Amino acid sequence: MSMDEKTARKVASLARLRVTDEEVARRAAQLSNILHFVEQLDEVDTDGVEPLPSPVNIKLRLREDKVTDGACVEAVLSNAPEELEDFYVVPKVVE
Repeated sequence: MSMDEKTARKVASLARLRVTDEEVARRAAQLSNILHFVEQLDEVDTDGVEPLPSPVNIKLRLREDKVTDGACVEAVLSNAPEELEDFYVVPKVVE
């Protein structure tokens, strides 16, 4: 499938891209190449191939879930420019 300049302009308009007259022919050729590649992928025989969640077979190490009280208030608030009663003080954003 090839893409003509009219269709390339329509695609650019739908994508909210500003395309000059000089760029339209080049963009149409690029989009035609992309569509040609997709057509090639469509021809690949994938019968009997199970879908993978990822092409890389990696098992992640899991850590044990431990409930903690987070007793590090001083350490967390040490980064705050201003604090009040163990809370961050932030500027008011709503009037």
